[in-house]
Formats: sequence, C-alpha cells, structure tokens
Amino acid sequence: MRKSIGIRWLTILSFVFVWLQADTVRIGALVSATGPASFIGDPELKTLRHYVQKINDGGGVAGHKLELVAYDTGANPKKALTFAKRLIYKDKVAAIIGPSTTGETMAVMPLVQKAKIPMLSMAGGVPIVDPVKKWVFKIVATDRMACQKIMEHMKAHQISKIAMLSGSGGFGKSMRKQCKMVAKDMGIDILADETYGKKDTDMSAQLLKIKNTPGVQAVLNPGFGQGPAIVTKNFKRLGFTIPLYESHGVASKKYIQLAGDAAEGVYVVSPPVVVASKLPDTNPVKKVCLAYKNEYEKTFHTPVASFGGHAYDSLYAIADAVKRKGTSPAAIRDGLESLRNFVGIDGVVNMSPTDHLGLDTRSGLVMLQIRNSDWELAE
Repeated sequence: MRKSIGIRWLTILSFVFVWLQADTVRIGALVSATGPASFIGDPELKTLRHYVQKINDGGGVAGHKLELVAYDTGANPKKALTFAKRLIYKDKVAAIIGPSTTGETMAVMPLVQKAKIPMLSMAGGVPIVDPVKKWVFKIVATDRMACQKIMEHMKAHQISKIAMLSGSGGFGKSMRKQCKMVAKDMGIDILADETYGKKDTDMSAQLLKIKNTPGVQAVLNPGFGQGPAIVTKNFKRLGFTIPLYESHGVASKKYIQLAGDAAEGVYVVSPPVVVASKLPDTNPVKKVCLAYKNEYEKTFHTPVASFGGHAYDSLYAIADAVKRKGTSPAAIRDGLESLRNFVGIDGVVNMSPTDHLGLDTRSGLVMLQIRNSDWELAE
C-alpha cells in the first residue's frame, strides 16, 4: 500500500515538473562576458539577469516565467558555435539572444537557420540582417547606419577628405566596407586606408602614414575592444590636430578610461542611452533610456554602457513576441517579424518580412563628443 502511494506521489510530482517546464520559456544567451569584448558582454549579461528576474517577479510574460541560460563565449566564434549547439540541442531554448560580436554571430547564423531557432544578435554588422535570414534578427544599429551618422556630421563640418584606420576583426572589416560605400555615396574621399590586427599594441606606423598623407581632414577608426583606445593614445602622442571619429563599438566609459586624456575631443557615434538625461524631450526613446540608465547604475554602481541596452531591447522584444504569438520558437520568430512601434533603448523598431532590423536611426543614434572625460552631445 505504501509503495503504491509512493508511486502515485512520484507520478503526480513528475506531472507537476513537466507542467512547470511547459510553463517556462527558456531563453538562451551568448555573451562575451570575459575576454577582449568583456566591456560589451559584461553589461549585456548583467542586464539580462537583472531584467529576467524583474519580469518574473512581476508575474512573467502572459503567465509564463522566463528562464535564462547564458554562456560566456569570450568573443570566440568557435566557442559561440559550440555553446549555440548546446543551447539548441541540450538546453532546448525557444530563442537565443546574442552573440555579442559580429564575428561570432556570423559563425552561429547557419546553425540557427538549420535548427529553426530565432536569434536576436547584439552585434552591429550589416551582413547579419542583409540579406534577410528567416530566423535571424537584431535591433542594434548597423555599422552602415553608424557610418552614415558619422559622415553626416563630417559633411556638416565641411570635412570631405578622410583617412580610415580599421580593426581586422569581423566588426572592423564589416564597418570598413560599409564606410567605403557610404563615403562614395556622400562624396567623401578616403585618401588613406589602413588596418591593424587584433593583437597589435601600437598603431603608430599606420597613423604616421596617415599623417604624411596630404589633404586628410579627419580620421575614422572602425573598431571595438582595446584597439581604438590604443589608436586614440597614439593619435594624440603623434600630435594630430584634426578630428578623430570612433564607432559605436566604443560607446562605453571603459573606452574613456582606457584612452585617458587622449580621449578628450574625440567624436563617437552611439545609441542615445549614455546621454539619456541630455536628450531632447521630443526624442521618443528618452523615457525608456533614462529609466534603464537610472536602474542599471543604481543596481550595479557603474556607469551605463550602450551595450547593456542591446540586451534590454532584445529581451523585451522576445517578451513582446511571446505575449502576442506564443512560446514556441516558430511563434517567437513570427512575433519578432511582426514587431511594431516597439520603443527600445536603441530606437523605435518596426520589423517586417523584408526587414529584420526595423530600426529608426533618427531616434536611435546620436553623435557624441568626449569632454572632461564624459559624454556630451556633439555640436
């Protein structure tokens, strides 16, 4: 009799366990929390953990709790692919947020396409969403959008002849390519085009070539990680008197800390969250940016970085998809593709079957200048 009762209770508990699992939406995350892109992945991981808990404390999404399964890729494409396989085939996630970088994302895309698992990349490269892939999305501004914003600022300041010094990683290569196309479209001449490697610790030789090129009015550095900080230090030490422009890949106080005094006066294109309180009230993302910035800095006691905002937007976009369409990978995919008037930290988003980005850069990118070791809206 006791054995029968025990078996009955085990059966009931197993049903309860299965029901709890079915009522939970498991979200995977691939973040570069350590390694050369830790300044990107660390705020992303902090954001995901914090807001998944906040959503669950508030009752979940349409009655479903969220479960975050996150892996640290170290910005390594091979590790990203290995962990993506684990998320899909072992952890059985319904969607993936990440990876953090373009190179990792490009490595993972064929897998999620084959497995039919929706992925919201947090990287900037155009090839992630152009051409459109059925199961791949992102909300982060592309490198092409960043180039356009930078070159609009250049044109407004009568700069039409520039040099580029680009990183050789996935992001640097992609942005270099996009900037060359944008420059051609906008009538900006690239008089010098140099690159540097991931492990380079001094870019003085490339910068000297640029300095000795007649007619250069500004230098643009497509890159992320420690490379741009080294470029910035070398740029100042070599006595350049022309403007230096950096990409949205350095939109973090970490860059200012690494570059030190050399960062003074540098122009940076960025999502608006780092200057949330300084945005005009007419900007539709000001409210959500300010709320996120205040909560992040209060919770983690560190300045907000734009990269955590990518994670916030990705998480809440998936939550929106679950509310409207359901919890299966196919339902979440359909929900992301039909995302409309989504006001996020990176901008206002309207996706469609022909646009898996849907980002309005009029609200989602700003030009900044570093003054007194802080961000200011550029004139």
